Amino acid sequence: MATAKKTPAEKTVTAPAAAKKRSPNPAFMKPLTPSPQLAAVVGADPLPRTEIVKKLWAYIKKNDLQDKVNKRNINADAKLHEVFGKPQVTMFEMTKLISQHVK
Repeated sequence: MATAKKTPAEKTVTAPAAAKKRSPNPAFMKPLTPSPQLAAVVGADPLPRTEIVKKLWAYIKKNDLQDKVNKRNINADAKLHEVFGKPQVTMFEMTKLISQHVK
């Protein structure tokens, strides 16, 4: 006896395994004190690393410092030049350079 093929609507869909809620790494949530150069951009209050990066990106976007041709590059203004030490950095370099300015 032949069985009829099921149409896509008839196929049963199994529920995905219960998704575990990701908890943030405690190392990223530890409040860090920014250096005076970095504090000029993000504020002097101790902040988690994630918030420092978020505020830095807000500053970059507010002041239109992303390179027009290559969006991965950030053109430093006077405040960011003190943090980065050079006139242009990539977004990947930026996080490395920020780590030198937090305690």
